Amino acid sequence: MAISKNNIVTETLSGKVGNVIFKNYGDKTVISRYPDMSKVVKTEKQIDNQYQFKAAQAYAKSILSDPERKKAFSKTIPKGKIVYHAAISKYLKEHKLVQ
Repeated sequence: MAISKNNIVTETLSGKVGNVIFKNYGDKTVISRYPDMSKVVKTEKQIDNQYQFKAAQAYAKSILSDPERKKAFSKTIPKGKIVYHAAISKYLKEHKLVQ
């Protein structure tokens, strides 16, 4: 794992490029290998949580895609909160995934 501080080339990089991952933490850019998850066996609970989160994302995207619903939903959340994140949180709380 490499760490780059105040590097003009890597300061705006984020995400996957080939088999390399760029992550930003404050003023540092961390460069690491893409993790090999092929041998990880997920539990039933992890699989259920993944499906619930996919459903929460679909719910949030449905709110964002309809301007009227987005406007109505944004009125119900605190100022400065992002509609997409608030919608995911609401969905997960209503479906008892977030405790």
